[in-house]
Amino acid sequence: MEPFENRIEAGRRLAELLGDYRDRDDVIVLALPRGGVPIGLEVARRLHAPLDLMLVRKLGVPGHEELAMGAIASGARVLNEEVIINCGISEAALERETHAEEAELARRARRYRGDRPWPQLENRCVILVDDGIATGATMAVAARAVRAQRPAELVIAVPVAPPATIERFAPLVDRFVCPLQPMSFWAIGAWYRDFSQLSDEQVIDMMQEAGDLESGQP
Repeated sequence: MEPFENRIEAGRRLAELLGDYRDRDDVIVLALPRGGVPIGLEVARRLHAPLDLMLVRKLGVPGHEELAMGAIASGARVLNEEVIINCGISEAALERETHAEEAELARRARRYRGDRPWPQLENRCVILVDDGIATGATMAVAARAVRAQRPAELVIAVPVAPPATIERFAPLVDRFVCPLQPMSFWAIGAWYRDFSQLSDEQVIDMMQEAGDLESGQP
């Protein structure tokens, strides 16, 4: 399996597999910032669908922040009990991390979206997009938050994820689209030649571009 050149190429590859959603009035693409936004923009552009954000924050293990012990979205929290137990995470430490990430979630909502109202998801086809899935904690809380709004169809679309993680999403989603499913996964970044981190400003610019495309501006 060859890695993607960057997130733009990954988004284009993903959009090819989502062609049956093109030009449907009920479809909306929700990207997880920051890494999912350039992929979501490419998918939305090719499906002729609106793009918005699903704001989710990983709850990292203190001192080992890349290891997820859970994740939060607006009104939802999913915990990885195995990681919490194995790492000896106390309830106090869990609550501290949760409060800190809730504050970051609110900051990003203001920064990325301003005062725009959140989109209505009920009875729509929602395509959740990120640049990949490792443990699945972040995407799981995103999926649960979307499910709570009663969409007609929930699709998760990511460029890369391990098969075992994909299997765990079967009860949560109607369809899972993923072109690369390596057994030896390592990390999401290992499947991109360019996995540069994105800034808030880049996310804001991409969301502006998505808004211009939706409104028909050049």
